[in-house]
Amino acid sequence: MSFHWESTVFAIIAFLILYWLLNKFAFGPLFGMMEKRREMIQSQIQSAESNRQEAEKLITEQRQAIQEARKEAHEIIEQARQMSVKQAEEIVQAARDESNRIKEEAIKDIANEKDKAVAALRSQVSAMAVMIASKIIEKQIDEKSQQQLIDQYLKEVGGKL
Repeated sequence: MSFHWESTVFAIIAFLILYWLLNKFAFGPLFGMMEKRREMIQSQIQSAESNRQEAEKLITEQRQAIQEARKEAHEIIEQARQMSVKQAEEIVQAARDESNRIKEEAIKDIANEKDKAVAALRSQVSAMAVMIASKIIEKQIDEKSQQQLIDQYLKEVGGKL
C-alpha cells in the first residue's frame, strides 16, 4: 500500500466541492427551514403565554364580577329586609292610628249618649218634679205623705234609669 498524495488532494478537493454544494443547495434551505420552524415555535410559545396571561386576567375579572354580583345580591336582600321592616312598622302604626281614631270616636259617641241620657233624665226629673209638685198641691197632704210621695216617684225614676 502506497500512499498517493494526489488522491488525497483530489479527495480533499472533492470533499470541499461537495461541502460547498451541500452548503449552497442543501444546508442553506435546511437551516432556513429550521430557523423558520424555530421562529414559528417561538411565536407559538409567546402566543400561548399571552393567551395564558389573558385567561388569568379574564378569570380575575370574572371572580371580581362574581364578588360584585354577590355584594349586590346581599345589598338587595338587605334593602328588601329593611323595606319589609319599614312596611311592617307603617302597617302597625296605621293600625294603631285607626284604633285610636275608632276609640276616640267611641268615647265621643259615649259622651254624646251620656249627655243625651243626662238631658233626658233631667227632663224626666223636672217633669216628675212638676208632677210631684202638682200632686202635692192637689192633695195638700201632710209632710209624711209628701215624703212618701217623693220616695215613690224617686223609685220610679230610679227604675227607669
